[in-house]
Amino acid sequence: MSTDTMEKTRTLPPEGIRVDEIDVRGQMLRVAISDGDDSVPPLLMFNGIGANLELGFPFLTSLNRRAILFDVPGVGGSPMPSLPYRPATLARMSKHLLEHLGHDQVDVSGVSWGGGLAQQFAKQYPRLCRKLVLVATSSGWTMVPGKPAVLSKMGSIKRYMDKSYMRSIAADIYGGAFRQDDTLINAHAAGMRPSSNAGYMLQLLAMTGWTSVPWLWRLRQPTLVLSGTDDPLIPVANARLLAHLIPKARLELIDDGHLFVVTDPTGTAATVEAFLDEDHG
Repeated sequence: MSTDTMEKTRTLPPEGIRVDEIDVRGQMLRVAISDGDDSVPPLLMFNGIGANLELGFPFLTSLNRRAILFDVPGVGGSPMPSLPYRPATLARMSKHLLEHLGHDQVDVSGVSWGGGLAQQFAKQYPRLCRKLVLVATSSGWTMVPGKPAVLSKMGSIKRYMDKSYMRSIAADIYGGAFRQDDTLINAHAAGMRPSSNAGYMLQLLAMTGWTSVPWLWRLRQPTLVLSGTDDPLIPVANARLLAHLIPKARLELIDDGHLFVVTDPTGTAATVEAFLDEDHG
């Protein structure tokens, strides 16, 4: 089997997930949609910085409901946009994607960088967003920062370009279970699809100066805030701030690091679905 064929085999979506390329008002997006219960609103998911949609497959396959995840422009399989974007731009693009797919209400989740986008979407389109799940994330530039040595490694796309480098730094930047078992990163690294430096920089620039603190009190969606107790990147103080400022928020702490959604996708999916299935009145 050739190297190219092996690579394509590794990146084929698992059973129950289809991946399409969709034209959203002139911007092509690579979109993953999982099978699941369509009697409840689907879960629209926003990934972390530099993360291609394949990295979300273990979590998607652990859900019982339908979920939607896409590569933002310049990341994974979505081509570069014609212009730089801001969180409001991506929120609007997400709305247009949902219109294309025929959904008029969704639950929304965001991991790390994607958590900021999830907050923006909830604010911008409150009627579209029924419930909100914020995973290992913060309020933007107003966040309580991680250690400088850890943050400096996040400024480079190298960890997504070089799998051996990712393995060497996983325990330091992600903490939690990666500290006890350095083989856990292998499956995650296998799903990585290198993005361009330009696409990564667009994601960094998009959040420059962005903060949700002035308007978090206006969010009316029932919100679940999840945080790892050993998160070197986004300390748990950030989750406490979000839960304090969002009126209908509940905080749950996970005995793990930044990527508990990767180290325990089944457990995280169960926690998220239990919240989404609750009757919040």
